[in-house]
Amino acid sequence: MIRMLKGAWEWIEDRTGIAEVVREPMTHPVPRSAKWWYVFGSCTLMFFMIQVVTGICLALVYAPSAATAYDSLLYLNYDVPMGWMLRAIHGWSSNAMVFMMLVHMVQVFLHGAYKYPREMTWIFGVALLLTTLGLAFTGQVMRWDADAYWGVGIGASMMGRFPVIGGWLTHLVLGGPIIGGDTLSRFFTLHVFVLPGIAIALIGGHLMMVLKQGISEDPKPGTPGAFVDKATYKAEYKERIRRKGIPFFPVAAQRDMVFCGVMLITLIIVAAWYGPIGPGPRPDPTLIDVTPRPDFPFLWIFAVLALLTPAVEDYLIITAAPILLLALFMVPFLGGTGARSPSSRPIAVLVVILLISGVGVLSMLGVTSPWSPHMQAWTSDAVPPSFVRSRSPLELQGAIVLQHSQCRNCHALDGIGGARGPDLSDVALRLTPDQLVRQVQQGGGNMPAFGKNLSSSETRAVVAFLDTCHPPGARPANRPGARLEALRELDAKRAGN
Repeated sequence: MIRMLKGAWEWIEDRTGIAEVVREPMTHPVPRSAKWWYVFGSCTLMFFMIQVVTGICLALVYAPSAATAYDSLLYLNYDVPMGWMLRAIHGWSSNAMVFMMLVHMVQVFLHGAYKYPREMTWIFGVALLLTTLGLAFTGQVMRWDADAYWGVGIGASMMGRFPVIGGWLTHLVLGGPIIGGDTLSRFFTLHVFVLPGIAIALIGGHLMMVLKQGISEDPKPGTPGAFVDKATYKAEYKERIRRKGIPFFPVAAQRDMVFCGVMLITLIIVAAWYGPIGPGPRPDPTLIDVTPRPDFPFLWIFAVLALLTPAVEDYLIITAAPILLLALFMVPFLGGTGARSPSSRPIAVLVVILLISGVGVLSMLGVTSPWSPHMQAWTSDAVPPSFVRSRSPLELQGAIVLQHSQCRNCHALDGIGGARGPDLSDVALRLTPDQLVRQVQQGGGNMPAFGKNLSSSETRAVVAFLDTCHPPGARPANRPGARLEALRELDAKRAGN
């Protein structure tokens, strides 16, 4: 049997040369000082492989349609043998992959391993981090529960704020003006085909750069390689690796395998103890009396958006986020030479401490802080009498629809109600009836679309009521020049008070 297997392997090797192809990357020399600080990248790759295997198994049962996705997850949880465990491993390994990748990037940053000549290794790593976050977000959408619905709504509203292309991006991602079955189909395609393909390509590029430029040495002050000089570093590094390097497999890989084994056991224990993540309540835009929370990687973003006022959010999303991403890609070009040791780079250490502290605190707030709308406003906060006095039957019907559709949870009338959206007391000064119809049906900003949840008569009634929401004596926005005149009247009234 051994001779047969050996002969078969020799035949395969003679035809394919696969052993020769694998031998070089597996036995490539690494610095002798590359020890336990260097295991996080391999562990991240292990979690990605778990994601691929468990994702393929889940895709055999999961039904990616708005009508059946939720029920297929319940079927996996309760009817498929060990289906709950499969979902649990897939969900928790997603969070573990993001966490381990962040740890790996922090280690690379603190050790200055992004410096010359490893700039492209860092760029591939940053692109991999963004792809991994994309996988985590689209994976949350696959649950197609209330968290997924509101998460997609927030993500779409963020993209919609970009000038010129915002509307096009939102329509492209959602598959239409509102969240529906086409939205789930597109996110399924991204999660199962597009993003994994990009991740595999980036992993290949990242590993190619590691083989090309090598693994950086432990940057202890005074040791070789602790200082990067473009004129001499590359040649000196190759000479040190030639004389003192050790093969990655099996010598250095032993630590990677031990750490990966411990993390794999931990993952199985966590998955068995906590079970699968979701699904939560069924998605229903008319029932927002829920407490939606994003998954672990996005809790800090959730907290930031919940704490900031809507006026500041535009600047944060349109300006701050792209600048932050650009700075992340530019790190090796802003400090590509010099000392690598953390003790010689106090500013880098301070940046890491501030980022970890900030993200940690915001993540805690994302778990403990209440969902920003006032969820009981539609049942506990009555419409102020002045808004229903002397109104027509159609306008009164609109007030009822406004209340029962839970709009008051996010919008106040005369300061009574939720504060997430703008106060509707003077909405007629800002929007014409046509604009109100569009806002109600298609949403925008932080507001979900209600086009499929309100009939045309209900929409007409709501808009008729909202068109009466303006200070007494002020002209609504549907009259020529009325908005400017109304704002001047309000300024004069405030100045008088």
